[in-house]
Amino acid sequence: MTLGDRLDRLVNIDIGGRGIEYLYDAARARSGAALCTAAAGMLAAVPEGAVVLLTTGSVSRAWISAEIGENDGPAGLAAIARALSLARRAIPVVVAEAALLPGIGEILRSAGLSLVTLEEARRTAMPGGRLAVAVLRPYPLEDAAAKAAAGPLLDELAPALAFSSERVGRNAKGVYHNMRGVDFGMGRARIDHLFDAALARGIPSVAVGDGGNEIGMGLVAEAVSQHVPFGNSCACGCGGGLGAITSTDVLMTAAVSNWGCTAIVAAFAALERNPALLHTPELEARLLLRGTEIGLINSVQGIVDANVDGIPLSTHQAVVELCRQLVLAELAR
Repeated sequence: MTLGDRLDRLVNIDIGGRGIEYLYDAARARSGAALCTAAAGMLAAVPEGAVVLLTTGSVSRAWISAEIGENDGPAGLAAIARALSLARRAIPVVVAEAALLPGIGEILRSAGLSLVTLEEARRTAMPGGRLAVAVLRPYPLEDAAAKAAAGPLLDELAPALAFSSERVGRNAKGVYHNMRGVDFGMGRARIDHLFDAALARGIPSVAVGDGGNEIGMGLVAEAVSQHVPFGNSCACGCGGGLGAITSTDVLMTAAVSNWGCTAIVAAFAALERNPALLHTPELEARLLLRGTEIGLINSVQGIVDANVDGIPLSTHQAVVELCRQLVLAELAR
């Protein structure tokens, strides 16, 4: 078994009982290689100093407030952005709802990135010392505006890679569902239209998801319909089920989306033979505890704490450490 397969299997243990192992099997069959290895290869192909388009953030209780975000997604994306910055001096441009961007920015800062404008970020290629940076951009909440914004934004950024983690996409009826099959599309940026446009242009893309309703899950639509609760019949009455229709080149499934990002970073560190890129339990705790300070919720239990998807913080740190040790052992051989 390869390192990538070990990492994949570790982060796809179905601790939440969502049917993720079925989605993993379907994604692995399509990939022909370990999912984290395929995703890491996409990161490794990013040229020095290139722009990378990233998205995360879920408006978790949209029918109550569009400003309530969940803690799965931002921490994992911050680990990805950090690794790309260290390895490639990449410029991560993170798109999300204007309401969620300040909190996502704080998570990125906690991972060591300075928040700057795109113009300022481009200056980091000049001599005078490294600076890990990230750029934040809001994206429209309406379908028509989101479709219209996609082309100009891709023209401006010319990203080398598009990366999504725990970002909900629309189903075949155009509805955005949570894991209970409820329509929670209100106040949500239509970023899946941006990924559709990126895929049509041939921009390499990676998505991470844990439930079937995220960008990228269009690759395994049949498995979502068959094995995920509300996969073929949702609770909102639209008749489309919760499965997202947007695809990506590589889909990384995981029991928790943050874990999927951790596995990708681990595989990337192994590919680069650079342990400095690895995510750590200490950083995981810092990111998730920062999430509590800015009000991100544990979406399963509906409470502000550092437990993601109802799973204790200590478990998340343990998964990060296991991924780290697998890579360190591989590099020592």
